[in-house]
Amino acid sequence: MLSEIDTRPFPVAPPAFNLAGHVLARAAGLDKPALTILHPDRDESLTYAQLLRLTRGCASALLALGLAPGDRILLRIGNTLAFPILYLGAIWAGLVPVPTSAALTEGEITRLAALVAPKLIAAEPGIPLPDHAAPLLSPDLALWSGLPPAALHLGSPDREAYIVFTSGTSGLPMAVSHAHRAILARLTMHQNWEGLTADDRLLHAGAMNWTYTLGTGLLDPWSVGATALIPSAGTPTSALPALLRRAEATILAAAPGVYRQLLRADLPSLPHLRHGLSAGEALPHRLRTAWHDRTGTDLHEALGMSEVSTFLSGSPGRPAPHGTAGYVQPGRHIAILGDDGHPVPRGESGELAVSTRDPGLMRGYVGHPPPQGPWFRTGDAASMAPDGAVTHLARKDDLLNAGGFRVSPMEIEAAFDNLPGLTACAAAQIQPVPGTTIIALFYEASCILEETLLRQCAEKALARWKQPRHYQRLVALPRTGTGKLVRRSLAAQYRSPE
Repeated sequence: MLSEIDTRPFPVAPPAFNLAGHVLARAAGLDKPALTILHPDRDESLTYAQLLRLTRGCASALLALGLAPGDRILLRIGNTLAFPILYLGAIWAGLVPVPTSAALTEGEITRLAALVAPKLIAAEPGIPLPDHAAPLLSPDLALWSGLPPAALHLGSPDREAYIVFTSGTSGLPMAVSHAHRAILARLTMHQNWEGLTADDRLLHAGAMNWTYTLGTGLLDPWSVGATALIPSAGTPTSALPALLRRAEATILAAAPGVYRQLLRADLPSLPHLRHGLSAGEALPHRLRTAWHDRTGTDLHEALGMSEVSTFLSGSPGRPAPHGTAGYVQPGRHIAILGDDGHPVPRGESGELAVSTRDPGLMRGYVGHPPPQGPWFRTGDAASMAPDGAVTHLARKDDLLNAGGFRVSPMEIEAAFDNLPGLTACAAAQIQPVPGTTIIALFYEASCILEETLLRQCAEKALARWKQPRHYQRLVALPRTGTGKLVRRSLAAQYRSPE
């Protein structure tokens, strides 16, 4: 049996379609909060009626500036009410929003702006701006609320709807162009990952510009008529437990690093919480188990990337088996490919690939041709079990070379799942002396752990050539702003034993 699963057909977009119109299709008939931004001492909320009115008014304001369908708008907006209104308002009008992290410096955002050539920059005070000739717009919710509604711009579902940037952890960020049809690829996630219903109150712990937050934290709840909950900018993870309880969140979405920090906190009882969602990086089994033991709820992981929406996941109805990322979502077509470009037998490792016909796949990188051929190769090493469950091994360029064999760093890390005192770890290759390469394990713990204990864990679970030869405690593993491990930065942290 080959490592290929094709579960199409997928819902087909009508010839005249708009992503924002799809997301807000239920809004006119709902009398409930659509979005609440959680502050330590107060909340800001928008009802569905207000969200719809502001979106259409914002679209009118943007068109009044002389912008034309297809023009791009660079968003320099934080975790405020203005962010989703500008994002949806632009798409409603046929314009193309480009969300960016408020944490980027002037130099960083200048380089990104040059890639997308925006016709307008929407910005809030205090956020660095690019050195770019495009005019500036300050959000004005009061103005937008009173403007006549713009007509919904309809067109080909394949036309550009929005642009996001890759994280850039393996090089310079790439500008990823997505089509209006991308929202349809998310329909399968509501049941087959998120377990999301109209009665849910979903709290996402990330920044709104992050694709994980944007999709799972905002667009998905609104597509089904649920309530989105977002912590205000600058909210520390230590404040999340109280916010979760006060907001009566039923679903929590976050990166594994956030769950790890929450387990270190004084978690109150969370009687409304049904389960958590995890994405952004691999979810260690020990973390999933620890969360369940502490809260009585499960964590469901999804695998995706900036170039394509999540397509593999566990879910409340079909949890991922131990050690796997889960199953292919209905409507998707994926395969594990060998070096020859053909699916490998199940049980063998290869490169995870998604069909180029998938509606959630990007139109292409800005300035580059669209994906060619039958498969978009993700760069992730993976294997598929006989029942179709997929195990994510690592990024292909993260695989380690141990004694001439390619080894998944996640396999090494899993050997330390239950070691008391170790809260996170990451395997990497290092060169202790020029010309000599070994595997090292970097770990987070409250104190330096006995190396004898670490070696015993490795010996129990790993062949000799997979076992780390160097162990080193770090105060914190290197991570991006969204909590994703930056594995290639580990080697620079190496310190020779005294």
